[in-house]
Amino acid sequence: MTFWNDPINFLAEWLRGVFMGWGMAASPANAVTDIIGIVVMILFSMGIAILLVWVERKVVARFQDRLGPNRIGPYGLFQPFADIVKLIIKEDITPDGADKLVFNMAPVISLASVILIWAVVPLASKIYGVDLNVAVLYLVAVGSFGTLSVIMAGWASNNKYALIGAFRMVATMISYEIPMVVALLIPTIIAGTMSVKGITQAQSGIWFVILSPLGLLLFLICAIAELGRSPFDLNEAESEIVAGFHIEYTGMKFGLFYAGELLHAFTFGGFMAVFFFGGYGGFFGLEKLSAFTWLSNPFIQLVVFLIKALIGYWVIMWVKYSMPRIRIDHMLLFNWKFLTPLAFVLLMMTALVDKLLAPTNFYVLGMFLSNVLFAWIVIEILRAYSKRERSVTVEPAEPVAQAAHH
Repeated sequence: MTFWNDPINFLAEWLRGVFMGWGMAASPANAVTDIIGIVVMILFSMGIAILLVWVERKVVARFQDRLGPNRIGPYGLFQPFADIVKLIIKEDITPDGADKLVFNMAPVISLASVILIWAVVPLASKIYGVDLNVAVLYLVAVGSFGTLSVIMAGWASNNKYALIGAFRMVATMISYEIPMVVALLIPTIIAGTMSVKGITQAQSGIWFVILSPLGLLLFLICAIAELGRSPFDLNEAESEIVAGFHIEYTGMKFGLFYAGELLHAFTFGGFMAVFFFGGYGGFFGLEKLSAFTWLSNPFIQLVVFLIKALIGYWVIMWVKYSMPRIRIDHMLLFNWKFLTPLAFVLLMMTALVDKLLAPTNFYVLGMFLSNVLFAWIVIEILRAYSKRERSVTVEPAEPVAQAAHH
């Protein structure tokens, strides 16, 4: 075992040896080593969040035909650090009548819910927190903390606008969590495991996006709604409810919400990479060839994972800065009357085709063509429905001049 082949275990063994050399017993040495590993993971995720502040501003600037941050540091790279300093020195205000404990806990829980997810996300074959055999269930459970933090922030603020914003956001998040969980079950069925690392390894030959492109599309839509980004950005519908559930938060408390949102978007990009694009691997078997064994290096795999996650994050930004906001009633109707039934039918179809074609040589082609056929059926149903709606005759309004005679 060397640092380049297994960096996490190499550093862990070295730290244990250092602590035990200082006279520490084995159990406390293991505990301190684990705590250091947790702190490093938190710092890594927070470092990504700081970088994403710059990335988000640069990307939206290009969408809006402007420069973005370009003063503080080369290409404005140090702008996020100036933002952090600004948030730290801002006055920390707690509204009169607010529940101080709940009010202060909400932003911490919001950020912690995102960081906890990274405990089971494999960054490389040898770089990960823990390999749970029920990791998908863990992701769903921990992700629900974000919903809890929203309602905590809205209720504890003692502000009717914050409460209304929280109610609307929670209604959206809970609604879209259902098809999102169903979308996560699709790669689980194909891989035959709920372990995130196992799902990643199952894509060494072929990516699941080829087997279930509709599953990826379903997950992307639900992820954007869960994030509260356009066209589902009702958490910050300034033209309607001032600034949503966090209107009363100032300084670093608001900064925690903001960092959590950015990191959550990148996390969903990582989910797309892990569940549908092979995660850190997925080189279609190239790494097994002698000329490409370097692809199995943990640091190469880490770079591959980050690139895939950034591409997913860029797609989320692309949608955010290209589409207008939709009404909440349309948003919920779209989920309950279309997306949720679609998700369950897609899940049942995937399970059926997987069971029928798994022993055969037509598995990949059959899974792909079943998605194409299902998409065609859905499009035809929607086309017939829209044609029927257009054919409904609406009685024209009475002319003004005729109404005046009456």
